[in-house]
Amino acid sequence: MTDATTQTVRRTLQGRVVSDKMQKTVTVLVERKVKHPVIGKIMTRSKKYHAHVEGLETVAGDLVQIEECSPISKTKAWRVAKVVEKARVV
Repeated sequence: MTDATTQTVRRTLQGRVVSDKMQKTVTVLVERKVKHPVIGKIMTRSKKYHAHVEGLETVAGDLVQIEECSPISKTKAWRVAKVVEKARVV
């Protein structure tokens, strides 16, 4: 077993930044589609995550990819990995 070559697999999610009011923290809304077990209807489920951002320029409306990391604070256990799409400026 070679521990030096194995790399930890981190969960990644993609969502929209809904708030950037905090320092070094953004709130990311992640939506997913699930099928109801009985009815079979496709439903949209959403959840908000606090993600640590440092060095990347993110504003509300950006599409970002977040990855799981060790807990940074009470509510932060995610980190912004990259900005997939910038928000349109009107």
